[in-house]
Amino acid sequence: MSSREYTIRRTTEDDWCEVRDLRLEMIRDTPIGFAETLETALSHGEDDWRMNAQRGMAAHGIKLAAIDGSGRWVGTMGGFVPDHETTPVLVGVYVTPRHRGRRAGVTDGLLEAIEEWARTESNRLLLHVHEDNARARIAYERRGFVLTGHTVPYNLDPSRRELEMIKRL
Repeated sequence: MSSREYTIRRTTEDDWCEVRDLRLEMIRDTPIGFAETLETALSHGEDDWRMNAQRGMAAHGIKLAAIDGSGRWVGTMGGFVPDHETTPVLVGVYVTPRHRGRRAGVTDGLLEAIEEWARTESNRLLLHVHEDNARARIAYERRGFVLTGHTVPYNLDPSRRELEMIKRL
C-alpha cells in the first residue's frame, strides 16, 4: 500500500503521539468535521491516545495513516462496523491541506485501502458528513458516494445535521 510520495499503513499503539498530533491538527482545520471539540481532544491522556491508535489493528475496524517520505503524517482515515448487522462506517477522514486533491493522491490512496478493508465486511461503505462541510461532501461524491436522504443530529450541536452517504463496493 505505498506510492512514490507516501506510504499508507495501519496504526498501532506505538503511534499514539502521531495519532494525537494529527487529530489535534484535523480538529483545528475543520472543527465541524469531527465528533469532538478541541477542548475534549486536548483533555485526553496517553492511555486514551494509545487506545485510539490501536484501532488500526481492531478485528472489525481499521485506522490508517498516510506518511510522506520525510515521515510526516499527512492523512488518516478509519472505519468500523458498529455491529454484525450494519454497514461499515467511514470515520476520521483528514488530509493535510498541502496533500489534498486528486493530483496528490493521498485521499484516493487512503480511501482505496479503506474500501479494500470494508469489502471484507460488506458490499457497502457508509459515512456521515456535516451539512455545512461542502468541501468534504463534494469530495465524497466525486469518489462515488451518494446521499441516502437520511440525516442524523450532529452530536456537538443537535440543531445541525449530518448527511448520510453510501457507496456500493
